[in-house]
Amino acid sequence: MATAKKADAKKTTASSSSTKAAPDAADMLNPMKNLKAMTDRLQELNLTGGASKLLESGQKDLQALVQANEKSYQGLQTVVQRQTEMIKSAIAEWQTAAKEMPGKDAKANLAKLDELGRQSFQRAIDDIKELANLAAKSQADAFELVRQRIQANVDEVTKMLQRK
Repeated sequence: MATAKKADAKKTTASSSSTKAAPDAADMLNPMKNLKAMTDRLQELNLTGGASKLLESGQKDLQALVQANEKSYQGLQTVVQRQTEMIKSAIAEWQTAAKEMPGKDAKANLAKLDELGRQSFQRAIDDIKELANLAAKSQADAFELVRQRIQANVDEVTKMLQRK
């Protein structure tokens, strides 16, 4: 019987050393052991090509931002160019109107200025609408580029998560 007890004790000792026991409090507080365990777990992850994928994604993000900035800048140039054309046109109209003013008749001059003022005001409102539409389109185009890149990032992450 003593032999049976010794054999059981050896089996118990052997089985406890082959299976990992739950870490005790001292092990949990040991930062080097925790770091080693975390390193082991990270090495088990399959990150093949992860760095290159991350770099490629970052490059695509930067390209999208550059393209969005270019679209925005082009839109701003279009707005400024159109604004300049509008101002030149308004100045030319006023110069023409000033030349066409009847000589000394104050009532005729006031009527002509009144009509010119109304036309100019209406044109200014139309011009403001046109400029606002140009700016809005420019910004919408730039935002669409960024939105597409964000969607591509979401799709990439979704695809990566589905593989595992």
